[in-house]
Parts: sequence; structure tokens; C-alpha cells
Amino acid sequence: MREKLLRRSTLLLVLAAAVAVAKVREPIERALILSEHPRSEAPRVYVGGRIATLLRLEKPCDPARTVMLGWEGHFEPVVCAGRWVLLYPLRDLTPDNPFLLRVTLADGTELPFIVTSHEQSYGNREVDQQVNVFASREDYDAVLSSLYRALQSERELREQVERYEKEENSIDHAYATLLANGEVKQAPFKRKDLYELSDGEIGIKVEIFAGKGNGKAAVVVQLANTHRDRPWILKEARVSSDSTSRTARPFALRMNRAEIVSGASGSLAVVVDKSAFVSEKGMVSLVLEIFRDDGLQQLAVSLDPQLVQE
Repeated sequence: MREKLLRRSTLLLVLAAAVAVAKVREPIERALILSEHPRSEAPRVYVGGRIATLLRLEKPCDPARTVMLGWEGHFEPVVCAGRWVLLYPLRDLTPDNPFLLRVTLADGTELPFIVTSHEQSYGNREVDQQVNVFASREDYDAVLSSLYRALQSERELREQVERYEKEENSIDHAYATLLANGEVKQAPFKRKDLYELSDGEIGIKVEIFAGKGNGKAAVVVQLANTHRDRPWILKEARVSSDSTSRTARPFALRMNRAEIVSGASGSLAVVVDKSAFVSEKGMVSLVLEIFRDDGLQQLAVSLDPQLVQE
């Protein structure tokens, strides 16, 4: 019985050791900025047996003039394709046996590298899996800046998608859709005021609505592009208590068309909840501002808190 337990314990230890060796490693990717000093040593690239290492270049390389000295028997043939160079060692290297890699770009520029390895054990190998090569700090910063812009765009797009998902389930946006499409009778609002004006290019009709016991106010703006020689496009709509972004309030907005071409008409509707009129001093008046694509304010509409108290 004791012998069986010992054998079982030994088996468990062996299995544990195997799991430890086979532990999944995170891919190693790093940036390598080349030195412009003529006496600087060639940069090092660290490889490992039977693990592919990729060099990503800024410009395409020349396969005929990209070579590694003494690679036979130690590496698969070096692959140069486009802006990529592939290295694949057949076995682990030792740090005291480096190889010289000369990458020649299509424009004739030569980039030397020392291909070697770290002092390491089989279970703990630090290997470059992708090395992004930059000719200078300025090039690296440019790529980094582009990456940050892409991440910012992705974040803004994700926030926009989340906002649209919320709007799909918003009662205020449902009301605004009905009003923008002219279905006033289907929405629980009654008209309180009507204004018509023109700036010489755009004919404007403004209707102000009070909610029928739902604590909401609404504004419908009808725009007729009668004289403007280019489309009318909405840049921004803002609801605030003092015409600044500092006191901006939430609201629902819908338009029945993205742009209003010359000779056409379109409508936009804004719905504001009673909570937007509340301030530390009590109920306050709000201002709806509409800005067109050139940044100019098209109109401003005052919203009295009485609209949401009927």
C-alpha cells in the first residue's frame, strides 16, 4: 500500500513538473530604435530554438541582399517578404555563438543585426517573437502617436455604440423620432408656441411643445434650404442654462435626414426631461442652441420651466 502511495506521489510530482515546463508564455513584442552613431554596436535580436521571430521594418526589404552569415545547419533560410523578415532557428543557440544578419532595404539601406540568445533554461526562454524596427526616435514617436489616435478613435466609437444602444431603449428618443417625422398626434405633447424666421439662406419654423403630464418639453425645428448653394448639416445641438458647455444638460435628438440639400427641407426634434431644468437654485430656464457644420449658430430657443410643469 505504501509503495502504491509513493508511486502515486512520484507520478503527481512528474505531472506537476511537466505542467510547469509547459506553462503558456505571453508573446514578446518590443520596439527597437536604431542608433545613428557610426560606432554603435549592431542591435541584438534574441531567438530560441523552433520559435519564429519576426522583424517588422518601416520599408520593404530586398530578398536578394538580405542574408545571414553561417546560417546553414542552425536556421531555416531567412525569409524576406515585404516589410517582414522571418528567422527560425532549428535549435537553441548559445550567447557565445552569435550570427550576423544583414537586412538590405529596397532603397539600398543596410541594417545589421546580431542574432543571439539569452542565458536561459528550456523552461524559461526569453525570445523575441516580434521586433518592430524604427530608424529613429522620431519615426517611433510618429507610430506611437498614430497608435494612440487609433485607440482614441476606437474608444470614441465604442462609447458611441453604447450611447446608441441606450438611445434605442430611451422613451425620449422615441418621442423625438415621432416629432421629427411629423407624427405629432402620436406623441403626448401639445404645441405652445410657433415661430417662423429666415436668415436669407435657410427658412426656419420652430414649434415649442409642452408634455401632456409627462414632465417633458420638446422643440421641433423645420429647415428649408431654399437659397444656400450647399447642404445644411447639423454640427452640434446643445441644451444649457447659460449657453455654455459648463451647464450643458442631457436631451434626446432626432433628425429625419442627415443633411438638407439645396431646395429640400428637413426636421429635427429635441426632447428635454423635467430633471434637466432642475438646479441648486430650483427650476431654471434652458436654452436650446443649434449649430450648423461651419460652426455658426443657426438659432437659439428659450425653454421655460413651465413647459414641464403642466
